[in-house]
Amino acid sequence: MPAALLYQWQLFLLAVSFFSRLPVPASLPYSSERMNQAGRYFALVGVLLGGICALVYVLLSHLFSPAISVFLTMVVSLLLTGAFHEDGLTDMADGIGGGMTVERRLIIMKDSRIGTYGASALVMALLGKFLFLSALAEQMSLVSVWLLGYTLSRAVAASLIYDMPYVSDPDSSKSKPLASRQSRRELLILLVTGLIPCLWFSAYVWVGAIALCVVIRVALKQWLMKRLGGFTGDCLGGTQQIVELSLYLLLLAYLHTGITVSGGLVG
Repeated sequence: MPAALLYQWQLFLLAVSFFSRLPVPASLPYSSERMNQAGRYFALVGVLLGGICALVYVLLSHLFSPAISVFLTMVVSLLLTGAFHEDGLTDMADGIGGGMTVERRLIIMKDSRIGTYGASALVMALLGKFLFLSALAEQMSLVSVWLLGYTLSRAVAASLIYDMPYVSDPDSSKSKPLASRQSRRELLILLVTGLIPCLWFSAYVWVGAIALCVVIRVALKQWLMKRLGGFTGDCLGGTQQIVELSLYLLLLAYLHTGITVSGGLVG
């Protein structure tokens, strides 16, 4: 394998190891610089995880009802990621909801205990995901849905690194290497790979999903800047969850109003 291609493959594997519990070679080279560059493949990890969940769902659907298949696939998803993003959403809700100052919010977000805000956000996110996916399963194939939700949401979350300051403690945060910087080239790779699943959907979904993601990103950026003065790793996880749920809602709204969802370039 050419050296340049091998390097990119190693960066992807680093991203896989950081954002999931999937095994990677123990000999995989690591450095803060490589970990920072691995952020460009955040969305591509979403393609991998979404593809695995889609496969699991298809297999389970031969044995169980759509609702049970969705539930079991969600369990598999949590095992694949170690509830990485759900934990971020929980900590973000606790910190921003419970702290009166920036310093206090950051302290709460680092606390391993779950408060009322975090517990409420976690329950509603998991319940919402189950309800939305179950409803979608009654009207369309979930294969493309898993891919869209997992991939585009991760692209939006990681894009916050590009133009927002990192505000967590660099000595105690495992996300610090990712947050150091993000070049325009890395941002472009992230966004292009994030849009791959749109190939399975109609132009209406393309336009709606992109517009929705832009609105959510702008709103969350302004909110996080106001409440924290920047972002933390937990904020990236929280953003991923919010965008994923919003994309499922978008598809449900389209189906409910009769707007064409299928008819993409693929399938």
